[in-house]
Amino acid sequence: MYRGAIKLELRCPQKVDGIAIDPEPDWSFDALLSELNSLETRLNASSKPVPFTKTKSREISTGKSVESNARAFVIRVSDDELENDNERKGEEVHNGSLVAVKRFTCDALYLSESDDSDDDVTLGGESYLMDEVGLADGALVELTHQHQLGVKEEIRNLISTLETQLISENEQSNSALAQVEKDRDMRREMDRKNDTVYQRKIAEALDNHLTAVQRDHELKSQIEERKIRSDAAYEEAKRKERALQEEKIRQEKVKAEAEMQAKLRAEEAKRAALEAEKRAAKEAAEREAAENSKRITAGVSQDGARGRQPDDSSVIAGAQSRGSRSDGTKKLQSADFSSSDVGSTVRATESALNIEQKRLQKLKELDEENQSLKLSSNEDFSGYEKDISRLIRQIRGLKDNVRTKASELVKIFNNPLCPQSISLATFSKKVVSRCETPDDNVAMSCGYVIVLVASQVPQVMDILLGEFHRACIYTVPKHIVYSEAAFESEEAYYKTIGYREEDGKIESLENYLSRLKSYMRLYAALIQTEIPGVQNAHGLKEGWAWLARFLNALPANIYTAVALNAFLQLAGFALFKKYKSQFRKILDNIYDNFLNALKAREDSKLNLVIAEIQYYIEDKKFLEEPEGRTLQAPPLSSTLVPEADYQEYGRYHQYQEYGYQYH
Repeated sequence: MYRGAIKLELRCPQKVDGIAIDPEPDWSFDALLSELNSLETRLNASSKPVPFTKTKSREISTGKSVESNARAFVIRVSDDELENDNERKGEEVHNGSLVAVKRFTCDALYLSESDDSDDDVTLGGESYLMDEVGLADGALVELTHQHQLGVKEEIRNLISTLETQLISENEQSNSALAQVEKDRDMRREMDRKNDTVYQRKIAEALDNHLTAVQRDHELKSQIEERKIRSDAAYEEAKRKERALQEEKIRQEKVKAEAEMQAKLRAEEAKRAALEAEKRAAKEAAEREAAENSKRITAGVSQDGARGRQPDDSSVIAGAQSRGSRSDGTKKLQSADFSSSDVGSTVRATESALNIEQKRLQKLKELDEENQSLKLSSNEDFSGYEKDISRLIRQIRGLKDNVRTKASELVKIFNNPLCPQSISLATFSKKVVSRCETPDDNVAMSCGYVIVLVASQVPQVMDILLGEFHRACIYTVPKHIVYSEAAFESEEAYYKTIGYREEDGKIESLENYLSRLKSYMRLYAALIQTEIPGVQNAHGLKEGWAWLARFLNALPANIYTAVALNAFLQLAGFALFKKYKSQFRKILDNIYDNFLNALKAREDSKLNLVIAEIQYYIEDKKFLEEPEGRTLQAPPLSSTLVPEADYQEYGRYHQYQEYGYQYH
């Protein structure tokens, strides 16, 4: 409080929310900056403006007025500022979410109509009289008052600037927010358009897909219909062709039977003529023998009259021996040969020769039927023959391979378009020629295929055995002894026992023995093949009979030794499993008699085969299973050929019942 001066007080709170309305006039500049920073901080921190409140009404004092040069600090609020303040307040409320500001509000402040005056202000405070002062003191007071006014004006300008900045920031925030809202709306609109376009594309793609599917279904239906009609037409044509083929085959069979009957009648007539000649020759021989006997008796009576007794035992014995040979009662000779010279060259049992003759006769009839069929028919069956040859070449020692090849061969045998006689002859020849090279695994595999095919087509076995006998006489078993009286030359003899002619010369002994060994291995592999559920028509029983006939009739030489060794190597194991001690007795007989007979010949070519047979018996190799007897599983897959493949034509059901000896 200054002496001699008037102190004015506002009729309102001196501080609003911690902010002074009238700053202290004697603040320093640093204090002023500190107050401004505090003010800005408080404005930013405050979220709710606090208006000025009017505590008491403003009254015009009746006291003495103060001169204009000594006026006190007066706060003026105009109507325009109130309106601007209200607008800014609305903007702050609208943009309150972006920037929190503090403002001075004097909405509740009472203003009189005399406030518009710039010169005179009616103060509501009490007047205070000051003592009269000097000129210097008055000037000092005036300067102090002006300084205070200037400081206050600067403070107001700073506050105004701050408010302007806050308003600008609010406007920028509002503009940015509006732009964000606008961008979001644009993006939503764009997304909506994109969704519409995408859904349209999806609908078009779906419609195209459904159209394509429907078109494919219609096309497939048309294809199936055409296929059904084509299959029906093909089946009908095939049925007609089969009927024509069957009729043709029937006619050819009738013709062939008629020709065969004519041939048989001719052969019977020829045989009857031969029999008549034989009987006439026999009667002549008997008459000659009777005459000789009479002459001998007459001679004996004459010698007795002279007192001498002749020694004719040798003559009688020779006659008996000649008679026995001419009658054909010796065990190792054949009754099928009419010539005594020829009969003496053949070594075989009578039963073996009879079986051989029957099989060769069937093979001969089959060949004649095929020749007449090929001559009378314009069809070419070479395609079927090539298929059979290819299947036989592809036989391997694998389970699925054997089953597949057997099934395909049976299909060819049952094919009505190919006469069975053609397929039988081709199969027999190709199997025998396939095994001419020494390979135990191929022989064993072919044995399995032969048994499987013969179980479905029984005619195969006799034709195949006939082909065996034609290729190798030791499969009968039979041996032919060389005789100058029976053969024109040695070459004729070699050809008779199976030698081949190469470049106009007879092949070497080594080549012949190699083929002989291969034939016997295949024959032995066929005999020892055992398949559960499948009957082997030429099994171990026939093998035992072959071995007995061989030892009873055939001599010991290089040919029979090689044949016997090859047979034992492959069939000995199975024969021992079945016959046990009986087979051991057979081996003892071979060791004691057959080997000794071979050694007695003192032929260096026999040393190797003698050693092999001796080693086989002494080391009991018949206890070891031969290589290739057990078929192998496929190397990369354990899946066999589906059983449904073997049921085609209704004739392959037996393949479901057997299982190979797999381990």
